[in-house]
Amino acid sequence: MNEKFETEMVSRRKALSLLGFGAALGFTLSSALEPLEAEAQEATTPAAAAPAATGTHGMQRRQGRRAHRHERRHTRRTGQPAPAAAPPPQ
Repeated sequence: MNEKFETEMVSRRKALSLLGFGAALGFTLSSALEPLEAEAQEATTPAAAAPAATGTHGMQRRQGRRAHRHERRHTRRTGQPAPAAAPPPQ
C-alpha cells in the first residue's frame, strides 16, 4: 500500500511524437474502416423531376417580388400602370 508513484514530466519532443503517432493511427484506421466502393445515389427529389420553368418555392417568391418592384418603378416613372407581363416561355 505504501507504493510511491513517480510523475514523469513529458517533454515537448515526446508529446509531439505521441501526437504524430495518434494522427497517423487515426488516418490509417479511418481509411481502413471506409467502404471500399461507394455507389452514387440517384436524386429522387421532386425538384429534380419538375421542369425548370416552375422553379423552387423560393425562386417563385423572388420572381414575384422582382416583378412587383418593376411594376412600382414603371408606375413611378411614367405615372401609368405597367403593362401585363408576358407568360414565361416553355
